[in-house]
Amino acid sequence: MSARPTLILLGLLASAAGAAPTLDPQYGDHAIIQRDKPIRLSGTAAPGERLTVDFAGRSRAIVANAAGRWTADFPALYATAGAMTIKVAGSGNSSVAAQDIKIGDVWLCSGQSNMEYPLRRALNGDGEVQSAADDDLRLMKIDKQLSNSPEAAFAKPPAWQRSTPDSAREFSAACFFMGRELRKTYKGPVGLIDDSWGGTPIRAWMSEASARSSGNAAPADMLDAYRQDEAAALRKFGEQWEEWWRTRTGDKPGREPWNAVAGLAWKPVPSIGNWNDWGGDWPSFDGAVWARRTVTLTPSEAAQAATLSLGVIDDMDQSFVNGVPVGGSSDPASPRNYKVPAGILHAGANEVIVYVRDLWGPGGLMGPASAIQLSLADGQTKPLGSDWQYVRIADAVGSPPVPPWSNSSGVSTIYNAMVAPVGALGLKGVAWYQGEADVGQPGYDKRLAAWMANWRFQFGDPNLPFLIVGLAGWGPVASRPVGSGWAALINEQRIAVERDPRSALASAIDLGEPNDIHPANKQEVGRRLALAARVIAYGDKGGKLGPLPVAATLAGNTIAVRFTKPLQTLSGATANAVELCGPAQGSCRFAQARPVGNTLEISADNQPVTRVRHAWADYPIVNLYDLDMMPVPVFEIPVQ
Repeated sequence: MSARPTLILLGLLASAAGAAPTLDPQYGDHAIIQRDKPIRLSGTAAPGERLTVDFAGRSRAIVANAAGRWTADFPALYATAGAMTIKVAGSGNSSVAAQDIKIGDVWLCSGQSNMEYPLRRALNGDGEVQSAADDDLRLMKIDKQLSNSPEAAFAKPPAWQRSTPDSAREFSAACFFMGRELRKTYKGPVGLIDDSWGGTPIRAWMSEASARSSGNAAPADMLDAYRQDEAAALRKFGEQWEEWWRTRTGDKPGREPWNAVAGLAWKPVPSIGNWNDWGGDWPSFDGAVWARRTVTLTPSEAAQAATLSLGVIDDMDQSFVNGVPVGGSSDPASPRNYKVPAGILHAGANEVIVYVRDLWGPGGLMGPASAIQLSLADGQTKPLGSDWQYVRIADAVGSPPVPPWSNSSGVSTIYNAMVAPVGALGLKGVAWYQGEADVGQPGYDKRLAAWMANWRFQFGDPNLPFLIVGLAGWGPVASRPVGSGWAALINEQRIAVERDPRSALASAIDLGEPNDIHPANKQEVGRRLALAARVIAYGDKGGKLGPLPVAATLAGNTIAVRFTKPLQTLSGATANAVELCGPAQGSCRFAQARPVGNTLEISADNQPVTRVRHAWADYPIVNLYDLDMMPVPVFEIPVQ
């Protein structure tokens, strides 16, 4: 054998020997592993590598598959006070170990901003953070990440940590308080996983098949088209976006901002970065602007394809070059890099027009300025980090559509990157606080059912418990019966829970704030979640579920609504926010109602009645509770 092949072979052997096996992060140092359920450990190694996995006094000999993935199955274990070690040994001396592993209960907490809401911002946040130390409460926060296809591993791996002031500070407050309450009655170790992302619809949190089956077939088809021909899909979505703008503003074709640039009163952008730092009334601004930048090209430069890089945009954008849509996203963390096919650029001045919308918090063209440029196919770059202009847009324009790919509102994009990599992890249950982003889109009950079925399949447990937080009140107070998309969604949350015996509703309708979509009283949210968990997940007869309506019947001059629990009113003899409705829209009217045991008796008013509603407003004033001080949720039910 010649010297060269020998060196190559030695190099390959050294490389293989150096590729140590890994453990997936959900089984890393300080992990809690679910008690009383079969355990499947997993990780990576060199394809075909033989491994030995040791855990809890047992050993498994396994082989990594062709993709470099391995799994090792162990029998269920009871909760343990002592810590254990997982060790994975590969070829040669390569190995990996995870220390301080405990057996207990694992809860996955997920949803949008009210689940993401950190402990430090809750009521008495500083005090709660400082008292967060608990060695048997373990926390794992999954970083935000996206993918258009299911992933086997995290692009940004999370890590388990013991609960301390430092690890708990940015952790989900609602999840933390639920876990703390559960630790009071279940004395064993508890692991909490914070897997949340503000402003996200439920379609982003379920598999593509589940999204298709629950009303999102069209956007899923568009996602398929994007995988096959990115440029064509971008053009098609851009056409939809343009039609949305024209419908909302009345602009005629050719007179939209991306076509009629000269018709707007442009002002200089003070600086690239958070527009809340621009002074004036910008510190409190949440809304949208059009941003503009001109770039001059020679004929040879304009004949090329290019990439438009805009840096990070918070929260969403739709971008145009010379009136042609080239891309858009609603991911506030990822830099924008949009392909500009040949034929769009032209010699002379080229207009880059960007719609930028911020939902809350910091917003704008976040940059950095050095990342904003036009990169030509021949390697030239045109810096675009200065000389931008802007025009503010009236809030009445509303929320634009977002593409179903590469953003946090897409089809399955969060599920693929933040849930699928968790694998078949054993769980005690799931706590879910989401729905705000789905308001105004009927059928949430079907989407919620599809999502629960999807996650039960994902985690290999057909009886996996789900705890659903009913949205807190937020918005204007109503002095008369009104329509409310907010109430309609909460009602659909209730319907989904009533159809699913392994789920429970933790109503938060009385915990909201009219001017803040993120109420700070997450302690009570966590307490109600824990009360529901004790019934649904632990079979504790001392647990408490909130009251739910069973049926409404008309007898003489009284409509009787039967509930699952006895009721009471607070600060008055009659119940607030109870309505009788006929079949016609606008026929609802407030009614006199009194609780008698587990029945709410409503006085008929000699008008047609086919439905009973309760708390049907964005921010209702409620005083109807059960004897455990759990509020009657938003509901609309037919009168039999």
